[in-house]
Amino acid sequence: MNPQPYIPGFKPADAGPLSRFLPALEDGVVSGWLSHLAPPFDAARPSGALQGKSGSWLLDPFGFSPKLALEAARSGFRVLVTANNPITRFLLEIFADPPPESEFTAALADLGAVKKGDERLELHLQSLYLTQCEKCESQTHARAFLWRRGEDAPYAKIYDCKHCGDAGERVATDADRENAKRIAATDALHRTRLFERVAPLKDEDRIYAEEAIEHYLPRPLYAIGTILNRLDGMTLPTLRKRALTALLLLAFDAGNTLWAHPAGRPRPKQLSTPNQFREENLWTMLERGVGLFAGSGSPVPFEAWPRKIPETGGIVIYEGRLKDLAHEVKREIPITAVVSSIPRPNQAFWTLSALWAGWLWGREAVEPYKIALRRRRYDWAWNATALYAMFSHLNELLADGVPVFGIMPEPEAPFMTSALTAAQAAGFVLESVALRTEHDPAQVLWKSGSKPTPAPLEIETIRKGAREFLSARGEPAGYLHVHTAGLIALAQSNALKQDGDEWDVAMRKTQNAMEEALKGGKEFAHYSSGEAVDTGMWGPATARRLQRRSAQDESLSDKVEAAVVTYLQKNPEAIYLEVEGELNKQFPGLMTPSKGLIYAVLNSYADKDGGIWTLRREDYAAARRDEMQKVFDLIEEIGKRLDYKSNQEGRILTWFEQGGSARKFYVLASALIHRALERADEQTVIVIPGGRAALAAYKQERDPSLKESLKKHRLVKYRALRGLLELPILTRETFEEQIVSDPVEKAVGQMMMF
Repeated sequence: MNPQPYIPGFKPADAGPLSRFLPALEDGVVSGWLSHLAPPFDAARPSGALQGKSGSWLLDPFGFSPKLALEAARSGFRVLVTANNPITRFLLEIFADPPPESEFTAALADLGAVKKGDERLELHLQSLYLTQCEKCESQTHARAFLWRRGEDAPYAKIYDCKHCGDAGERVATDADRENAKRIAATDALHRTRLFERVAPLKDEDRIYAEEAIEHYLPRPLYAIGTILNRLDGMTLPTLRKRALTALLLLAFDAGNTLWAHPAGRPRPKQLSTPNQFREENLWTMLERGVGLFAGSGSPVPFEAWPRKIPETGGIVIYEGRLKDLAHEVKREIPITAVVSSIPRPNQAFWTLSALWAGWLWGREAVEPYKIALRRRRYDWAWNATALYAMFSHLNELLADGVPVFGIMPEPEAPFMTSALTAAQAAGFVLESVALRTEHDPAQVLWKSGSKPTPAPLEIETIRKGAREFLSARGEPAGYLHVHTAGLIALAQSNALKQDGDEWDVAMRKTQNAMEEALKGGKEFAHYSSGEAVDTGMWGPATARRLQRRSAQDESLSDKVEAAVVTYLQKNPEAIYLEVEGELNKQFPGLMTPSKGLIYAVLNSYADKDGGIWTLRREDYAAARRDEMQKVFDLIEEIGKRLDYKSNQEGRILTWFEQGGSARKFYVLASALIHRALERADEQTVIVIPGGRAALAAYKQERDPSLKESLKKHRLVKYRALRGLLELPILTRETFEEQIVSDPVEKAVGQMMMF
């Protein structure tokens, strides 16, 4: 194993269409990884150089993230994408070469002008959402109606009245409820017509389509059916029809009942209607969509397999499964690397994709994807089985040693287990796992190879992996990190899956072994209010933790603090991404510091002007040394007033009386509290600058073992001691009262607690 730095990216300004179903990936990650892999197209490079004049070929075998393939292509690579899902395939095409915004506007205008009886379609559809303003009693269009699951009418509405300016959520009126019931009276007819677009009457899969359509209320279903019927009779230029198809996808997504109110479960995985949900105004959603697709970036050349694309980069889309393409790729395309977002189960999106494909393109488009309609439940064993099949086909078409960069959005323990186990069983060698937090995508690097001979699963292998990880981290970690450390240890031993084990058995064995490794024996401490192994945090047991002495064994948070300060001293003006990039190099793999920790350190030591971070003048080393000496002098002066004698050795000043020590003060210029705790006893007060208080409080929140240790010691700010000298009367009793009057814990404020 050679842990790689976590590649930082940045969140896009707009998540884009259907973002709640597509992988939540940061921009810049793929291009950052590719920049270290192989050169893209370079016309100046001689033909004998690496990859010659031809742009290097990449493969995305899952086709799960359109933006990932686009970023690789825009970096100058040629990307072959296998896309079995007709919806993600269309999104990739529309993002690669979006029609201009004028075409989206014209497409919506053409649709709105079509007649529904004697009425323009736009006016007809908007009339479905007419409601009365509570304030001025004028008619206005609702932006949304709010429903409770199982009820036959909305309980509230959201509108912006153009007449009087009244806006917000208001109680639904009798007229609103009657309007909803009136539309529902003809629902069966419109619902049946939409069934027919997906599966005919006697099709065995029709029942699954019916179950999926149950997640649409009568009003949006009527609107969708009416639009599709009119679209069938329209003759539009190809570009305009593509634009209108893209807008309709937004309406299809907005029209279902998976939109919780208040907003919750932002990324639904199952077709499950929340207790309260929003019914959006679909025409308004079409209008909002005009700028979403048109602003999706510079065009990228794309073609359907087997057509050719320029050597300067682009995308070739294979409409089908990887196994059907394998022999052709192996013969014709030299794959330099594989980049992909590893899919996790999403019954909601996969089922809706089949439904939407039928509505847009007819039954033929659904046929290759009907399995998504049939399957109602996807568990992690199913996920591992499917990933194993994909990885096996992938390994067959790659030469040995080809790197595979997999991004795993929304990582959780069973997802990590299924992906790492499937890849190893298919012959891929695990090179690195970089993990920041459970809220960030994991970055995994494999290389293609031969299928290994499985070794027995030993609990001690997991225990050793967790022990070494926690020892290097120097502080407790969340279960996902500890679990992943155990998986890495099993992968290095080829012990993730035994021959003959079914996937559900293999997954269960691994999880049981993880639990036994952590909970069996007394080697690990569990910081959690619950008993479940995947709750809270895990760290070394107290006895083992107290053995830590060397600088190498310092906590990760302390190491990151020191590294940030060192970087700012060497780079007086730095932007956040530069700081983060340097830290990720120093702390690769599972040691990747969170953004919250980095910002906590920056806010403690530096000022921000625009996007530039600059070390504060008082935090330069010389200034802090002078300040620390003043604090030592201050403590000695306070001791004199309290009739103590003082003696300073290094960072510790001790008060004495009658030949024995009465109180010790460990003075820090930093928030490296672990260092002080190594030499602290029950008499020790740890003294820190006020500017470190928020950072110290943050560290306690992320490290329960530190918080527990500090219960035995006072943590005092410089300013609390300065205030003591201003008191007209200072006694030993008032001293004790005053040093606890300004607790560090209050300083944490609104910091990012992850």
